[in-house]
Amino acid sequence: MSAAQLENATDTDELAAALDWHNGDAIATVQTLLNDCRHLREQLAFAEASMSVGFTRGWRPSENAGTCPSA
Repeated sequence: MSAAQLENATDTDELAAALDWHNGDAIATVQTLLNDCRHLREQLAFAEASMSVGFTRGWRPSENAGTCPSA
């Protein structure tokens, strides 16, 4: 199995698991994923506000680094 096939299989397995968690309800699955994304963006904002630039050696978190839509 190639790396691309393995990655696609993993993505499919994660999608199936998420849908199964919500008993096949795609809307509930998407709502949960968007809420998780919103929560992680809030946590990233808290971390950014509490860390000094020296602590991270100049690195600043970027809200646009992922694929989640803006909250």
